[in-house]
Amino acid sequence: MTTAFNPDTVARHIKSVREEIARCEQNHARKPGSVKLLAVSKTKPASLIRAAAAEGQIEFGENYADEGAGKSLELKELGLTWHYIGHIQSNKTKLIASHYDWVQGVDRIKIATRLDQQRDPDSQPLNICIQLKLDAEDSKSGCSINELEALADCIARADHLTLRGLMAIPAPREGLAEQRAVFAELSEWYQKLSRDHPSVDTLSMGMSGDMEAAIAEGATMVRIGTAVFGAREKHK
Repeated sequence: MTTAFNPDTVARHIKSVREEIARCEQNHARKPGSVKLLAVSKTKPASLIRAAAAEGQIEFGENYADEGAGKSLELKELGLTWHYIGHIQSNKTKLIASHYDWVQGVDRIKIATRLDQQRDPDSQPLNICIQLKLDAEDSKSGCSINELEALADCIARADHLTLRGLMAIPAPREGLAEQRAVFAELSEWYQKLSRDHPSVDTLSMGMSGDMEAAIAEGATMVRIGTAVFGAREKHK
């Protein structure tokens, strides 16, 4: 049986994850502090997010648009940065454009266009990471490599979006070498994208089970949920 996390547990785990990120940076010749922690707080209560924020954690990721929007309003006074992660349904673009600072999961021109049109012109542009599909699994979201250039150009031209980089959720792989191989491919596409678009500075890859491989291959942001907040709870 999984023990439920509490604010004290989360505070300890935030410190532990940061120490692990620093260790990976050192072991793989990365500049100290070059990898940002995105704490994935989906299905977790505001009390645990407050505990993480008390430890200086600013960036939080949500997979359910409505749930994350509610938390962003409830915790507004903390000045947190909210990332929407994953597949985007067309009927959720207005909600996402209104309540999030980043979107990691744009994989279609249609979605990018809707986010641009529905972003408040008085707000800061919405930061976008394109989700690139590197595996052939039908269940996985993401644009294909052949679609990447056109989608990137569309986002770069948008008035209320800023193209920040790439993200991916590759299929699980066993062992550091296999994990590094797929992240190395994503890193190559990131380097190309950053040459073509000066605003690109974010390579979001790696989760609790493959963080070291991602950092070794150039991740600038790792998305960590379980190691910070404990096992995912059932979405209500």
